[in-house]
Amino acid sequence: QVQLVESGGGLVQAGGSLRLSCAASGGTFSMYAMSWFRQAPGKERAFVAAVSRTGGYTDYADFVKGRFTISRDYAKKMVYLQMNSLKPEDTAVYYCAAKMTSTDYAPNYGFNYWGQGTQVTVSS
Repeated sequence: QVQLVESGGGLVQAGGSLRLSCAASGGTFSMYAMSWFRQAPGKERAFVAAVSRTGGYTDYADFVKGRFTISRDYAKKMVYLQMNSLKPEDTAVYYCAAKMTSTDYAPNYGFNYWGQGTQVTVSS
């Protein structure tokens, strides 16, 4: 069973950048597809980005394509979300999630391990 801990959130001005980090422990990291979701106040949790177990495949929500990049470091058992050109509407709690997969793909649903979340606030 994998445990996830996010970090790197904070307050940033519109147009700025942040890098979120997710530390994984307690499982075989290479067996899990990893993802980021976010939840804004009053809204449902939404898929942001995912990376496959080998790192060979990624998927992004349309609203972050070209601005956000997901990556993973197997030696450190870390997952990152580089967020550029941030907008006020990116303000949310960002969650790291993991899903054990038997094939190499980047899912956008069905994640069953979650971190506690990290707050990102973008000011206008």
